[in-house]
Amino acid sequence: MQVSVETVSTLERRVKVVVPAAKIEQDVQARVVKAARTIRMDGFRPGKVPMSLVQKRFGASIRQEALGEIIRDSFYEAVTQQGINPAGFPSIEEVSDKAGEDMTFTALVEVYPELVLSSFADIKVERPVVDIGEADLDEMIENLRKQRATFEDSTDAAADGDKVTLDFAGSIDGEAFDGGTSTNFELALGSGRMIPGFETGIVGIKAGEVRDINVTFPSDYQAENLRDKAAVFKITAHKVSKAVLPELNDEFLTAFGVKDGGVEKFREDVRKNMTRELKQAVKNKVKTQVMDALLANNTVEAPKALVGNEINRQREAMFKQFGGNAKIDPNMLPDDLFREQAQRSVALGLLISQIIKDKAVEVDQARVKAVIEEVAESYETPEEVVSYYYGNREQLAQVEAMVLEDQVVDTVLADAQVTDAAARYTEIVRTGR
Repeated sequence: MQVSVETVSTLERRVKVVVPAAKIEQDVQARVVKAARTIRMDGFRPGKVPMSLVQKRFGASIRQEALGEIIRDSFYEAVTQQGINPAGFPSIEEVSDKAGEDMTFTALVEVYPELVLSSFADIKVERPVVDIGEADLDEMIENLRKQRATFEDSTDAAADGDKVTLDFAGSIDGEAFDGGTSTNFELALGSGRMIPGFETGIVGIKAGEVRDINVTFPSDYQAENLRDKAAVFKITAHKVSKAVLPELNDEFLTAFGVKDGGVEKFREDVRKNMTRELKQAVKNKVKTQVMDALLANNTVEAPKALVGNEINRQREAMFKQFGGNAKIDPNMLPDDLFREQAQRSVALGLLISQIIKDKAVEVDQARVKAVIEEVAESYETPEEVVSYYYGNREQLAQVEAMVLEDQVVDTVLADAQVTDAAARYTEIVRTGR
């Protein structure tokens, strides 16, 4: 077999392969013999059909089938011989096959880029340092109470946190517009559901009150015809409901799994959860900085084949996220919706793989075990969860991949310029994901 390689572009190679005629004929003939053993024809016993008849009737299709497999096998033998690392399936451009002559074919294939990583010493990372104080703990418990609040009708003026049941009718230059009217609409003030100015315009309203509020639609509003338009909404308030927070009694504590130990045990559990959440948020924040810096400091040309595969993966993931509606074809979601994120994901994957190779990073099984045990802690029977992970190769592989990526981040941080910066729990947890 003869092989020649042409560099078409940075990532594209055109591979020309010549396969000896003798090999092709030998392969085709072997297939004809094999077929003759199983082919059934009227007038002949099974396995007794003459070879000449099999060749005449089925020779062309058998040859085509053989050529397909020969091209596939010869291509992968050729790229292995030439030290080419394909990034996806080849595109067969041309095939020349004449009986009694050598077969030639050319294949265009993308290869993985050759990366030379920039110095990690140029990377700057700010690592948040957070102390969970009593005020943070009190605020979290207050939020948990608010999540289980009940609402009672009130004659007081509406304030943030209250619910208002109202009718609204919007108009622009005195004309009503589509989507600008609703009745018995329940709005939680402070929820941010409405356009800027709408909720603040309702603050202070009382049940039975009617008022007009003036707002301006934002420039990025989904309905283009309403963007930047000034509107007037007539508000009719039917009911104002005030939140009533539950007491920290046995019923409340039991709902959070605290059966013994009272409020003190509850606060201890909440602090543990906050600590766990904070640890993850800090890790995510640091990891994001590292990944952004790697992309900024290294030029990566992502193979189109890999980007295409990642686009398809993200499309399928979004399709499943929204319920996998059989009436919706996932291909209705355009490639451009995912392209930017797919290119980032592929580029990062290539950089991470290069770091693993250059730094000889191997999965730390002790860290894998620690991660699994941490996950298992939140279950009633942790030992069963641990056994599940170690008995499920796919689940274990996911944890190993996550740990390996964390080890890559640690490898970068070991040489990077890392500074600690004091921060508050709420700002890190809210932005650290």
